[in-house]
Amino acid sequence: MLSETRGTSASRDPLAALRRFTRAQPPMERCELCGVTLNAEHPHLLERQTRRIACACPACALLFCGQPGGRYLQVPRRVRQLSDFAFTDGEWEQMMLPIGLAFFVRNAQQRVVALYPSPAGVVESLISLDGLNERLAGLEPEVEALLVNRIGADRRCFLVPIDECFRLAGLIRRNWRGLSGGPLVWEAVARFFDELGLKAAPARQVNHA
Repeated sequence: MLSETRGTSASRDPLAALRRFTRAQPPMERCELCGVTLNAEHPHLLERQTRRIACACPACALLFCGQPGGRYLQVPRRVRQLSDFAFTDGEWEQMMLPIGLAFFVRNAQQRVVALYPSPAGVVESLISLDGLNERLAGLEPEVEALLVNRIGADRRCFLVPIDECFRLAGLIRRNWRGLSGGPLVWEAVARFFDELGLKAAPARQVNHA
């Protein structure tokens, strides 16, 4: 009787197995420019005006990037830990950043700007950083950053793709609790930098990267 009941139930809903199969499939990433399905490893593009990161297929990355003044720039993939680059406490204080975490980018005008993550997202500092222009000459404009962590005893600098900085900012925004962020957010930040260290290649200087 039990087997007959199961058979009757399945016959009433012939699409049940198909629905279960569909629900079990992970969501597929698609190129945001042409819609083709993407592999796990695929190019990222920076939309210059909005600073939005877009996933792309190799063909679209090649087609839409590289033109002078174009809408998109392709984000490089290199990650390097910088052993010979550090800010002194005095230099950091002069930049008047409210958090011991920031990333530095050369903008389209070749000037270095500082940005830092906050519970509301990425904030750009208005302090002039002209003194850093020569020190960070090796950064690829707009799409690479010097990411600096000075939280607690963790003092590390990385040369990273800009999408890693936005990923860190999103992590902080999702996990922030209360006025100080709470322990969960800082544990997540520590894991982020540990993972970054595992995939980073060493480099001595930013302008020799």
